[in-house]
Amino acid sequence: MKIVIAGGHGKIALRLTRLLANRGESVVGIVRNPRHVDDVRAAGGEAVVLDLERATVDEVAATMVGADAVVFSAGSGNSATSARRDKVDRGAVVLVMDAAQQAGVRRFLHVSSINVGCADDRGIGEGYAIYLRAKRAAEQHIFARTELDWTVLRPGVLTDGNGEGTVELTLGNRVGPKHARFDQVARQDVAAVLVALIDRPETARRIYVVVGGGTPIEKAIDI
Repeated sequence: MKIVIAGGHGKIALRLTRLLANRGESVVGIVRNPRHVDDVRAAGGEAVVLDLERATVDEVAATMVGADAVVFSAGSGNSATSARRDKVDRGAVVLVMDAAQQAGVRRFLHVSSINVGCADDRGIGEGYAIYLRAKRAAEQHIFARTELDWTVLRPGVLTDGNGEGTVELTLGNRVGPKHARFDQVARQDVAAVLVALIDRPETARRIYVVVGGGTPIEKAIDI
C-alpha cells in the first residue's frame, strides 16, 4: 500500500511512518519545513515539502497519485494564533480532502481530539477552546464528504510513552462530549490504532475515541 500522511513530521506521524514502513508499505510524509525531510526518511518514509497553508489542491493531489489512503495528522502548534489554527486545523483538512478526491483516493483518516465538542466547557482555557472549534469545524467538513471513506480518530491527552499495544476504544458521535476529558494515551498506541483502521475498511464512516486501556488493539477495533 501507499499511504500519504499530511503533517508527516508530527510525533504521531513519524511513529505511524515507522510502523507502516517496517511492514513494507510505501509512506509519503508531507512536511512544511525542509529540515524535517531527514527525520521522515529516517523513519522509513519519503518526504515531500509542501506548506499546507499555501499549497494548491493540484500540488497536494500530486503527492497522492496511486495512494491507498491519506492520513491527516497535521497541527497548528501550541502557540498558534487563532487565524493559523483555522488555516491548519480546519482549512488544511478541507484542502487535503479536496486533493484526495482529485487524486481518486477514497480512504481518509483524520486525527482529531477527544474534546472536540467541548469548546464551550468553562473548565478549559480560551486557547484550547479556539483549537477545539477549529477541529470541530474540520469534522463537520469531513462528515459532509460522501465521496470519501472517512474515519475520525479522537485520542485523549497524548504522551510520549512506548505504548502498551492495548487501549480503550469506544465509538463516538458527531456532536462529541460536552465536558472535557483528560484521559491519557501514548502516541505510539494512537499510531498503532491508525494502522489497524487503515487495514480495516469496515471502520469507514465511524468515529473512534481512544485512550489508554487494557484491550489489545486488534480486539479493540471489533466494537
